[in-house]
Amino acid sequence: MPEPTAPSSRGAIDLGALKKNAPEPIETTAGTPSWVRKIDQELFPEIVALSQQVPVIVSLGSPRSPASVQLDELLAVVINAKAGTAVLATVDAEAEPQIAQAFQVTQVPSVIALINGQPVPMFQGSAEVSQIQSLLDELLSLGAQHGVAGTVPPFSTGSQAPAEVPLPPLHQAALEAIEAGDYTAAEIAYKHALNEKPNDTDAAIGLNQVRLLIRTQDQDLAAVRATGAQNPDDLNAQLAVADMDVMGGHVEDAFGRLVNFIGRNFGDEREAARARLVELYSIVGTNDERVVASRQKLARVLF
Repeated sequence: MPEPTAPSSRGAIDLGALKKNAPEPIETTAGTPSWVRKIDQELFPEIVALSQQVPVIVSLGSPRSPASVQLDELLAVVINAKAGTAVLATVDAEAEPQIAQAFQVTQVPSVIALINGQPVPMFQGSAEVSQIQSLLDELLSLGAQHGVAGTVPPFSTGSQAPAEVPLPPLHQAALEAIEAGDYTAAEIAYKHALNEKPNDTDAAIGLNQVRLLIRTQDQDLAAVRATGAQNPDDLNAQLAVADMDVMGGHVEDAFGRLVNFIGRNFGDEREAARARLVELYSIVGTNDERVVASRQKLARVLF
C-alpha cells in the first residue's frame, strides 16, 4: 500500500536530543471543531481502529523541538479543513517510545499515515502547507482505493483546550531564539541559565544542542563526509562527520567514529574527541541504550 512520501529530513533532530518536560502546543481554538488528538499507548489501538473509517495521520514529535511544534500546527490546520475525512494523531515520541518503536522512528518530526491499520510512510522533518495538502490529497485518494473514505465527528470543539505550563524565562527565550534560527542568542540564554543555576541539567543539554546546531548549520554533508573519509586521523574532520551523523539520526555511526578515533590517537586530540563524545552523549540522552553501549566501548578503549 505505501505510496505518499515527500519532503526530506530537513529540520529532523534525533529523538535523543529532545529531553524532559516543556509546554505542549494547544491543539484547538476554543469553540472550533478539531479532528486532532494527542495519543498515548493506551489510546493507540483506538486510532488504529479509526483508520478503518478514515486515513489517520500520525505525527511523532516532541514539545522540545520547535520544528515538531510548528509542523503539528500546520498539520492541524490542513486536517481540520478536511472536516472529518481524515484525522491527526500527535505523539510525544519520547514520552511514548513504544509507539515510536512500532513505527521504527528514530528522529522527529516524523509523519506516518494509517489506512486500514497499515502504515503508509509520509515524510520526516519540516514541510510547507502546500506539500502537506498535496500529500493529504494523495492519501485520501489512496484511502478511497482501499475502501477507507468515511467521515468521523470531531474529537472536541476545543472548549477545554489545555493550558500551557511555562518554561523558565531563559529557557523560553532560548527556544524562541532557536525557532527564529538565532542559535547564537539561544546559546547566550542557556549560558545565562547555567550561570544562575550551575546544576540546571536541561540548560546544559540545551546548550550542547544549540552548539551542535551552530556547528552544523552551514555544513555540506557530502563535503564533510568526503573530508572525513580522506582524513581518518584529522580531529576536526572526524568531529564534523560525527556532528552531522547525530543531526541526521545516525547516532551509532557518530559514536563509533569517535570511539575509534580515540582508540587510535593520544594526547590533546584524544581528550578533545572524548569531550565532544560526552557532549553528544548528553544530547542523545544518558539512559539511551546506544549511549550505554558506546560508553562501554569507550571505557575499553581508554582503560
